Amino acid sequence: MAASSLANRLFLSATAWLVVILAITGVVLSSVYKNATERAFDRRLNLYLRTLIAEVATPDEPPDRQFQSLGEPLFELPLSGWYWQITRTDTEKPEVRSSRSLWDKKLPKLEEQGAELTAAGIRLAYVDGPEGQNLRMVERPVDLGADGKFLVSVAGDDTEIFDETRSFDYYLGGTFTALGIVLLLTTVFQVRFGLAPLKRISESIADIRSGRAERLEGEFPVEIAPLARETNALIEANREIVERARTHVGNLAHAIKTPLSVIVNEAGAHPSDPFATKVMEQADVMRDQVAHHLERARIAARVSVVATVTEVAPAIEALRRTMEKIHRDRGVVVEAKADPSAKFRGERQDLEEMVGNLVDNACKWAASRVFIEVLVETPHQAGAGPRLRIIVDDDGRGLSEAERAQVARRGQRLDESKPGSGLGLSIVTDLAALYGGGLSLGAAPIGGLRAVLVLPGI
Repeated sequence: MAASSLANRLFLSATAWLVVILAITGVVLSSVYKNATERAFDRRLNLYLRTLIAEVATPDEPPDRQFQSLGEPLFELPLSGWYWQITRTDTEKPEVRSSRSLWDKKLPKLEEQGAELTAAGIRLAYVDGPEGQNLRMVERPVDLGADGKFLVSVAGDDTEIFDETRSFDYYLGGTFTALGIVLLLTTVFQVRFGLAPLKRISESIADIRSGRAERLEGEFPVEIAPLARETNALIEANREIVERARTHVGNLAHAIKTPLSVIVNEAGAHPSDPFATKVMEQADVMRDQVAHHLERARIAARVSVVATVTEVAPAIEALRRTMEKIHRDRGVVVEAKADPSAKFRGERQDLEEMVGNLVDNACKWAASRVFIEVLVETPHQAGAGPRLRIIVDDDGRGLSEAERAQVARRGQRLDESKPGSGLGLSIVTDLAALYGGGLSLGAAPIGGLRAVLVLPGI
């Protein structure tokens, strides 16, 4: 899919939003899970804290009593990461009792580190513990009145929190990656499925241009159906305009030919009059020019219509037989070799007129042989269609470069002894240009003139 295509724009925009949404969702879920894990850890610390406070608040216990392990063996293992500490704060020298796991170390005071007292009367914070350990710690001041004031602290290794969070993030990332791939594949399918009607319209228009169809057919979604209707209406309107143009061209041809015929007849009645001779001469020129321009108008009208397709090989073979019969008295042999796959993007009548002019001209000047060859050329540029190269060679005397330029100009002839108006090659040049092609003249390998006609193929 290209960057400027509608499919690419839909896919890229959907992908961008998908990445943003999954990233935000992942961050939120990770934060929620971390907070939930932290709260569960804090509830565990608070359970140990309340147990210690209950032990401290028992008035009939001996002062040198050693506290239990609170049901957690880690409090007995030296530097295990789990510690408790009870500090009596109302004596001149604070009395400190702690778990065996704390060894000879001490826990910091959260109050000194700026931790605020919560509504529940406790302080919570992350602190640095013994041996550089990272701890999650809770402490609570306890005032027993005459029995003293104490600061009870419990700390646990926060590695559990971060290990749980990291494990969750790992599985969450894997899940979201798989989900993202599935959603991207779904997006690709949706884009292709959603834009399929547009592709059908594009293919149908290509069929119309190539002559395989005359209008858009089939059912289309409600969003695209108006486009199909308007396209069909445009095609019909174009055909009607062309028909009207053809009618006007025909009317104009009849309107002009009749006065010209009258002028020629009147001038012909006075063959000895120089003025009448001059009138007839100019009337013939006018008739040729009118025929030329009317033909151009007719072809231009046909070219503006949605293109039809003409099989080239049958048309060339028919021309070969016709021209060979016309010039049979001169013994001219016309040979043809046409690619069977060659197709002209235009009407057969136009192809026959262009090639017929070239072959007729070649037969007039050939000594004994005319050769026609049709080639299909593959386009070198992306998006361009195939081209037809129609080559007409004769074995006549040929033309110099100056003579080739002269005969290519409208109405110029080299030899008045040959029949015709002298407009044949000019008409071929104009018609080929209307179809986006061209005509070039050169030297033929068999000794005479080579005419190369290039036309759009399919």
